[in-house]
Amino acid sequence: MPTILITAPYMLPHIDRFRPVFEHFGLDLLLPPPPVKERLTPNDLIVYVNQINGTICGDDQYNKNVLDSFASTLKVISKWGTGLDSIDQDEAANLKIKVFNTRNAFTLPVADSVLGYILAFARQLPWMDKALKSGKWRKIPGRSLSECTLGVVGVGNIGKAVLRRARAFGMKLLGNDIAPIAVDFLAEYGVEMTTLPELLRRSDFISLNCDLNATSVHMINAFTLQNVKHGAILINTARGKIVDEAAMIDALISGQLGGVGLDVFENEPLMSNNPLLSMDNVLLAPHNANSSPSAWEMVHWNSIKNLLEGLGIPSGDLTIIAAAQGITLGAIR
Repeated sequence: MPTILITAPYMLPHIDRFRPVFEHFGLDLLLPPPPVKERLTPNDLIVYVNQINGTICGDDQYNKNVLDSFASTLKVISKWGTGLDSIDQDEAANLKIKVFNTRNAFTLPVADSVLGYILAFARQLPWMDKALKSGKWRKIPGRSLSECTLGVVGVGNIGKAVLRRARAFGMKLLGNDIAPIAVDFLAEYGVEMTTLPELLRRSDFISLNCDLNATSVHMINAFTLQNVKHGAILINTARGKIVDEAAMIDALISGQLGGVGLDVFENEPLMSNNPLLSMDNVLLAPHNANSSPSAWEMVHWNSIKNLLEGLGIPSGDLTIIAAAQGITLGAIR
């Protein structure tokens, strides 16, 4: 009987609902001690050496050393979600450990979150609410989005969804990406592709929607922040390590950045002594921009499907089981 380690923090609270599914396919479950706040470190993972044949994981740190330790038993890593930057994919391939994810799973909720941050800062909603509740009848100046320029770094599925939403508000749109973007999309939504320095200089709002890879680690740093339009708002719903957090904090203190909206951080969960927690021009969230009941449900089932595929177990019955709960598998991969 294959043994499966389940560590995905979004799935663990619902694991009892899925136990019969795993039992149906002859899988033995292994669960980490609670709570799993965000991810398992290499030291957390190494405890399970020689014990597991597959895993459904969150952003657990499967680096080269961890994968080498698991090589004799681990057959598949089914990532709950999209990003694979926490997994050494080259080493996994060398060891013939299959790695799966669910691509394009959270495009809509993440894009909605970005627009939520933009509207909150432009219309000053959190700050007016705070002032009024403290007894101050204070009219804080806001801006119409039609007066603002949005720069999107990373014009993939999520970046495109952000630009589509911003277009409806009449924003001027800039984009930056290392890959060419289809000209019909650019023409339809009036997006001007430009360099990163130029985008930073011209944008009132900057949304980071690129992958984390060798080209994007600390893409936003002390040097690139010098190019930012004074008082611009930076929004990061992608990956924390795209931004040099210390440099970003310095830019907030100096006023170079007028504010930031962050769903992700260099180190998660956020430590209680992080300066961001005491800054008034910052909106923070606990890596939750993907929040969507329907998207989460699809990813639960798709992660199980990927796990079965990686173990070489026919998953035909899973389609029937999922359909009984209103889920159609194969809609996203």
